[in-house]
Amino acid sequence: MRRISKLTRVAVGVASLALAATACGGTSSEAGSEGDSEKGLAIAYDIGGKGDQSFNDAAFSGLDKAKKEFKYETADIEPTEGETDADKVQRLTSLAKQGYNPIVGVGFAYGPAMKEVAAKFPKVSFGIVDSVVEGKNVASLVFAENEASYLAGVAAAKATKTNTVGFVGGVDIPLIHKFEAGYKQGVADTNPKVKVLSQYLTQTAEEGGFSSPDKGKAAAESQLERNADVVYQAAGLSGQGVIEAAATQKKWAIGVDSDQYEQKALAKYKNYILTSALKDVGGAVYALAKSVEDKKPLTGVQTFDLKVDGVGLSETNPEYAKVAGLKDAVDKAKAAIIDGSIKVKTE
Repeated sequence: MRRISKLTRVAVGVASLALAATACGGTSSEAGSEGDSEKGLAIAYDIGGKGDQSFNDAAFSGLDKAKKEFKYETADIEPTEGETDADKVQRLTSLAKQGYNPIVGVGFAYGPAMKEVAAKFPKVSFGIVDSVVEGKNVASLVFAENEASYLAGVAAAKATKTNTVGFVGGVDIPLIHKFEAGYKQGVADTNPKVKVLSQYLTQTAEEGGFSSPDKGKAAAESQLERNADVVYQAAGLSGQGVIEAAATQKKWAIGVDSDQYEQKALAKYKNYILTSALKDVGGAVYALAKSVEDKKPLTGVQTFDLKVDGVGLSETNPEYAKVAGLKDAVDKAKAAIIDGSIKVKTE
């Protein structure tokens, strides 16, 4: 039997912040140790993979915490270029047959594959980030990205000196629309005189919107040329190019998902990363692992918002506190969102 932690069950709210998979033949019924293994958490990365300094790395932080705390074997699997849903099905199936539990698909693209595979392995707990998948053994880990983005908009409106700020989205899809909507609303509510320039890098993920720093850099340079002096990006790995462009011109960038001021790969640009809209993917991944370890696995829709510190805004850069009125405005907006007096749009 798998060792069970004596620690108490984690709350539904978020916790504070390679294996090469090969498909095994046969049916799920041949996995005799399904759900009863010494192996623990496995995550399958989204586009961009580990090292994106953003979304996927945030998920890895949750896996790393679980591995250290529960002392079990973990796995984290990279995506392949141009992969299909069938490839994702094969990856998740392989992890389940090898005895990993829980298994998390990092990103909405795992939705169809998760629904299919979870039904075949009812004793295994599955989690999916940024999508809702129905299933008795599936936890849908979703976030109020629009709330964190609203706070980023407040910060941008307070920091701009040109009354022009930018937004760069990786792919033109509903998930990223939430980032843009919250950001624009935060800017407008703080200073309606500030103009927001918006651009999406691609129409589909397959075109590289989340994995092309060169595309992000070009988009940011275009906005900077049009007088933007703060640029917020929700573009995964492509966001590194946005940050580089802003820093090169000594303008502000706003990071996403992880505290990008703290990322080693971005250290040479850190002085120009004003703040980051945080999304505690790592905490959500850890929360699912903890619930499984306690034999009370999370299922259904688990929403991580400002009320449970599932999203937020970083204050790591010392310059954040030096921008006149910024911190007070953000703190006031956060309180208003939590108490319901500010309703943040998703479109």
